[in-house]
Amino acid sequence: MTALGIERSTPPTRPDPPATWTARTLAVLGDSTAVGIGDPKLGGGWRGFGPLLAAALGAEEHNVSVNGARLADVRAVQLPRALAVRPDAAVLIAGMNDTLRSDFDPEAMRADLTDIVTSLRAVGTEVVLVRFHDHARVFRMPASLRRALRTRIDRLNAVIEAVVADTGAAHLDLDAMPGAYETTTWSVDRLHPSELGHRMLAKAFAEQLVGRGCVQPAPVSLVCEGGLRVGPLAHLAWLVVKGIPWLCKRGGDLVPYALGIMLRGHREPPCGQLAADPVARP
Repeated sequence: MTALGIERSTPPTRPDPPATWTARTLAVLGDSTAVGIGDPKLGGGWRGFGPLLAAALGAEEHNVSVNGARLADVRAVQLPRALAVRPDAAVLIAGMNDTLRSDFDPEAMRADLTDIVTSLRAVGTEVVLVRFHDHARVFRMPASLRRALRTRIDRLNAVIEAVVADTGAAHLDLDAMPGAYETTTWSVDRLHPSELGHRMLAKAFAEQLVGRGCVQPAPVSLVCEGGLRVGPLAHLAWLVVKGIPWLCKRGGDLVPYALGIMLRGHREPPCGQLAADPVARP
């Protein structure tokens, strides 16, 4: 109350901005997307979002990801390697390989992911997870299989959301990322990001870390210039050289399982329920 009898309102308080910090080391954990598949280098091998993100942060990258890795693999093999360098920041992309297997177990996946995140945060690492998009909107498949896979992805995302809520980790929602469903975002196989897609990931991951106070000395460019451009003939070559052999190799596990989840699709638990699938373990 003032001398004139008029009460002045107190201006609303704003939360303090996060303290700034520098990412000197960046760990990249996960599966084939984390490896960089989809963004081929002219001299051979893969680049991916990891080096692009590290360059933007001015960090040294330690990529411990492995093609085909599941969350249990990340916990058992990749996590100790990442902890050894005590990274300032870490990005994890994993879980999709779990959705394609008959022993899909959301409870076990939640335990694995929780341990990964809490172990990294215990050494001072800022962790960014990924919430997955609808793969069926990019990779065409029969409607029944699309519904079954969508249910699996929803349950995987429920695991990720629960761990984010429990641990306070940052996360990137691929479903809401601008351009996520554009064809130019995806490589020839429609399963992995293209060079542009990896650049978009690097930019989005940087934004997540900046939101947590990380300093970003340089921007991430979305101009594709370093990767190998893929034309129509490359699509045909991929189908003959990679696609068909991959299908034959995985047929013993993936094809029978795909038929199984199509038949069981109506019995899958609702989205967000983390109970394991009612299938026999191999």
